[in-house]
Amino acid sequence: MVRDPSREEDPPSVDDVLDALADDDARRIVSALSEPKTASDISEECDIPLSTTYRKLELLTEASLLAESTDIRRDGQHTTRYSVSFKTVTVSIDEEDDREFEIEFTRPERTRDERLADLWSELREET
Repeated sequence: MVRDPSREEDPPSVDDVLDALADDDARRIVSALSEPKTASDISEECDIPLSTTYRKLELLTEASLLAESTDIRRDGQHTTRYSVSFKTVTVSIDEEDDREFEIEFTRPERTRDERLADLWSELREET
């Protein structure tokens, strides 16, 4: 299972991205994600209470800054991991359209596993 808001058609609002990036705990979480990690690992590494960590992970995921994946295990103890879903985030002002703020993401290339997960998701939706 994969939850990756960066793959959704509607991009996040400028406010959502800036709010997430303005949060000290959220920035610490992004900095700690050199590799996919569980909420418990993130909580421990960043010294943030687990309940707060979950709120920050939701904030970051909704802002398309993190991707969420689930490792399915035979014993039923599935593990959710979080990873950074961008290389860069650029904030700019559109000179031609009422000087509105815009957000642009540069995303890493998707791995074979991620592409396979996308195919399975599409297949499940069609059946």
